[in-house]
Amino acid sequence: MKSLTNRIIRQIIGDKRTVALIIIAPMLILTLLFLLLGDNSYTPTVAIQENSMPPAMISELKAQDLNIVNVNLDGLDIEQYLKDNKNIDAVFSVSVSGSSITMYESTAKTGKAMKAIQNAMASLNPAAQMQTHFAVGNPDDSLFDSMGYIFFGIISFFLIFIVSGMALVRERSSGTLERMLMSPISRVSVIGGYTAGFGLFAVIQSIVLVVFSIYVLGLHSEGNVGWVILIMLLLAVCAVSFGELISIFANTEFQVVQFIPIAIIPQIFFSGLIPLDTIPYHLGNLCYIMPVYYGCTAIKEVMVLGNGFGAILPFILALSAYIFILSALNTLALKKYRKL
Repeated sequence: MKSLTNRIIRQIIGDKRTVALIIIAPMLILTLLFLLLGDNSYTPTVAIQENSMPPAMISELKAQDLNIVNVNLDGLDIEQYLKDNKNIDAVFSVSVSGSSITMYESTAKTGKAMKAIQNAMASLNPAAQMQTHFAVGNPDDSLFDSMGYIFFGIISFFLIFIVSGMALVRERSSGTLERMLMSPISRVSVIGGYTAGFGLFAVIQSIVLVVFSIYVLGLHSEGNVGWVILIMLLLAVCAVSFGELISIFANTEFQVVQFIPIAIIPQIFFSGLIPLDTIPYHLGNLCYIMPVYYGCTAIKEVMVLGNGFGAILPFILALSAYIFILSALNTLALKKYRKL
């Protein structure tokens, strides 16, 4: 047993990827979680109409950690106002019928705004009730209803990445890729063939996942389901290309798994689970290098906001650019096996 233990220890110490996976990756993930989920200095912005609100309430609101904006709410379409002014987290109004707060959607930002308003009301009248409205979504929605679009992108990207990455490593370890590159076939054809092959199953997965979630599990979509399937397809093909790139630099299937903490987990954090503008040190801008962000945001535009092709076009172009760049990198990376 002692000799076996020593051999395992030497193997792990000799594998730098495994050492990094055991020691460095957990620290990296925990640091990222600390920055994303820890206390942040974000200050919500709340719009009120000061001339229709008691002075004591205004004083209590200003005593909270809030940015107060004075807006004329008479005849104002509040929901449309929130859609047009994304910097406003909530609109708070008081009338003879009671008080109400309207927010764009249920997020950590709007939650912080609502908590501050509730604290201000409680200091004046602990028994006061407040009506809550959302411009997008429903406060009675389940977590699956409100976050389903994010799960679409994460599940599709993660599973396709694993399958494509491990399959290409298996092709190399069995010698199939080397024998193929000994033939006149070009590197572009090799990458294109693998992408098309796995892409077919990506199409099937995308259709099954969307149809099952909407028509069996009852997930609601405000927009055209066809656009959701198109986005899912592009995201899945991007995952295929990403998996191929990672697999080229991995010698075993286990080494593909070792890339997950670095290549996949950070993308989950920037998929929309956390409001990006609340992340400190401007780390929210890292979302623009994450393909999952473009996929999940485009799906939200269709399923949650009910927008059409014009709204998702920039995200489609971004995913298409990712596919092109990753395919080009994969083609260049095959030079290590054969130079043409």
